[in-house]
This record gives sequence, structure tokens and C-alpha cells, in this order.
Amino acid sequence: MSKDEKESLVSGSPVPSLELRSGNESKIIRHEEQRTGNRELKIDVVIPAFNEQESIVHILKDMPMDWVREVVVVNNNSTDDTVKRASKGGATVLDEPRQGYGYACLKGIEYLKNKTNQPEIIVFMDADYSDHPEELPQVVQPILENNMDMVIGSRALGEREKKSMMPQQVFGNWLATRLIRLFYGAKFTDLGPFRALKFEKLLELNMQDTTYGWTVEMQVKAAKGKYKFCEVAVNYRERIGVSKVTGTIKGTILAGYKIIFTILKYVFKK
Repeated sequence: MSKDEKESLVSGSPVPSLELRSGNESKIIRHEEQRTGNRELKIDVVIPAFNEQESIVHILKDMPMDWVREVVVVNNNSTDDTVKRASKGGATVLDEPRQGYGYACLKGIEYLKNKTNQPEIIVFMDADYSDHPEELPQVVQPILENNMDMVIGSRALGEREKKSMMPQQVFGNWLATRLIRLFYGAKFTDLGPFRALKFEKLLELNMQDTTYGWTVEMQVKAAKGKYKFCEVAVNYRERIGVSKVTGTIKGTILAGYKIIFTILKYVFKK
């Protein structure tokens, strides 16, 4: 993807072409015009949040609500004003007392699954404002226009601000994606949190992980299930506040162990 196309992707102006990296190859998808918001689309967003009072305000402010039906913020034991600010910002707020990224995501899925009118597409993103909510249309476009089952927003293909990812994160993503390619034949460049799936296809994955292995479990199971998937370039900035994972030695070690364990766990599992 050229520099001009990346800049166009971020600004929301017309994109002459969008590079999609599929499980087997990269291919160029031509867009005659940028898709505008469509309130009939049932796209819901799930955002796990643990003490993100400063960032959640910006996330909700930048969310393209002409594309999104409902934003679900899952409070994961916050002790600050995350709940109050998320509610004030128009989000549906759920409480998940069991600590863990996966627990929070599963709570959001359970809520949407039990709705009378389930979403067609579910989008996940982090609450720390490192992701760019305004890029959501680009993340869901391959599902809407090319019938993809899953789309990963790749920070490796996009522009990353300095200090937005720690060296151990960059190396961990590199190692994990290569292990996935080795064992599953699926070509990914990132395990990024910003992603979209057809809701029915997400339910078929029967997600189980409750902590650090959530994202990689999803990608491994999608690869084993022969899902149609691709990556789109997304930009990434330095988060607001300190990371609960890579901001500590313990969190980094546990996350690395869980990711590698999860990749190996499903190699021979049917």
C-alpha cells in the first residue's frame, strides 16, 4: 500500500485501492468510492476496559456512529471513572468481575448473542485509544464488499507511532505470526486487537480463552476452520496510560507464554 493510500485510508477520503492480505496471498481490491455510513447495518463494537477513564472518552467521541449500531464497553473491575464516563459517552456498559481480557470479550459476546436482534458484524478494539476508531469502516469493508469472515487490523501494515509498541510486542507478534504460518499455513502479520468478524462466524469459533490468548485463539481457530480472512492496514498510536500487559515484566512473560501455548494447543486438536 502506498503512502498516499495509507493517508487516504486514515482520513476517510476516497481510496482508489485497498490492499488485503488474505490467508494465502495479498490481493488488491478496487473501490470506486469510499462507503458511507448505513444505519441499517447491524455493526456492534465490544471494548474491554480496565481503568481507562481518560481514554474511553476519546474512543467514544471518535467512533463513527453512522456505521455503528451499539458500542458495548465491558468494565473489567475498573476502580476509576471508566463506567461513568463510558455511560455518559453513550455506550452500553456491562460489568465483568472476573479479571481477564478474554472474560471481558466473552461477556460482550454473551450480551449480543442474547439480543433479539443480533449483530451482523462484531468489531473489537482496545479502550486505551491506541486504535483509531475512525478507521472502523476500512476494517469492516472486506466483510461487506468481499464476503470475508474475519478481518484483522494490522499494525504491521499500517503506521505506528514511536513508542506505541514495545520491542517485546513487535518481536512477539513476529514470532507468533510465523508460528501460525508454520503450523497452520495461515499468513498473518499481526495479532492486533482491532478486528471485525461476521457475528455468526464468531459464534462458530466457540471462543474459550479468558486472558492473554484471546486474539491468537481466534486467529488459529479461524485458520483451522478455513475461514475467509484478510488484513487491512490500521494505524497505531501511543496508548493513554500504562499497559496492563506490556507495561510490566510479569504481564509480558505471561502473555508470551499464553500466546505460544495457545498456538501449539490447537495444532492437533480437532
